[in-house]
Amino acid sequence: MRLVILAWQHVAADPGQFRDAVLVHLELSALALLIAFVLALPAGIWVSRWPTAALVTLGAANTLRTIPSLAVLAFTLPFLGIGFLPSLVALTILGLPPILTNTYVGLRQVDADAVESAAGMGMTRSQILWRVELPLAMPVILAGVRTSAVQVVASATLAAFIGGGGLGDFITTGIGMMQIELLLVGAIPVTLLAIATELLFGSLERALTPRGLREVA
Repeated sequence: MRLVILAWQHVAADPGQFRDAVLVHLELSALALLIAFVLALPAGIWVSRWPTAALVTLGAANTLRTIPSLAVLAFTLPFLGIGFLPSLVALTILGLPPILTNTYVGLRQVDADAVESAAGMGMTRSQILWRVELPLAMPVILAGVRTSAVQVVASATLAAFIGGGGLGDFITTGIGMMQIELLLVGAIPVTLLAIATELLFGSLERALTPRGLREVA
């Protein structure tokens, strides 16, 4: 408890620095998640139509999930240097696999009878995708987005190691100076942000899931 009080006193002594770190952390996480979603959703739709492509693409995505977050961040250094941009690229790479995999799985799990019924009603392939398949796959897709969001928010802490800024700066400085209270200035907010992200996207997942699917669940 004493360390938490000391951490709060440090924040109170320079609230501007803390506010800027939080804003950078949120900006980095939000942009990475948005870009990952924009890239992974159409890729997941595409590979769900091509089994051969799915084998290669999902294999690569699952391989990425086994690589430590810090290693992905370090990999961008020779190409992009240090700062916000390489951190954004690395976090986007980390955010891609859960969304890509869940989009593929969700679409492949759509009941074939529902698709055939829609085609029998005269719907085009595009209409079937947007009006039938994606709504039915939405719970699985959103579960992937939630996993990706939490992972990105937590991993954004490591961006401090390559000059990306954010709350990780407090953690790395606290470790370097052996000041636990300074470390907690970064660690506690990151933990709270990860929990808040989980709750937010969990609520969003329930809200965007079609009512019929919620009732079945």
